[in-house]
Amino acid sequence: MTTTDALSPFHLAIPVSDLQTSLMFYEDMLGCGRGRESADWVDLNFYGHQLVLHRVSTAEGPSASNPVDGEQVPVPHFGVVLPWPDFESLAEQLASQGAVFEIPPTTRFAGRVGEQRTFFLKDPSGNCLEFKAFRDPNRLFAADLEAYQ
Repeated sequence: MTTTDALSPFHLAIPVSDLQTSLMFYEDMLGCGRGRESADWVDLNFYGHQLVLHRVSTAEGPSASNPVDGEQVPVPHFGVVLPWPDFESLAEQLASQGAVFEIPPTTRFAGRVGEQRTFFLKDPSGNCLEFKAFRDPNRLFAADLEAYQ
């Protein structure tokens, strides 16, 4: 698969246990705009992508993690790649709002092809989000061949 100059927005539907509490997190903390809605779901503009919060009554499934550059990264997770200054602004804004980071803002793969800033946090229903920024955005899909020698 190749990319084009204009990326197509993704659509992701996630389960939430409390729709109103989740909306406060996504709208107030992350600045997502609201779209269509019903009593059981709400469309959000998640940085240009369509995120749908679906109210569910079942408990969250099992969680897992995998090691990535010295951190245990929660699986599953989703998120967005931001420009470097936007990432830094969001991290500072969330910290000032008292956000609890699963993995605090950090630099991963320093000095290598995939050098990036990243942080993880969970929404009120336990869905894990990752926000990241690449030092060189053109290297988003570049392989770091040095890591495999």
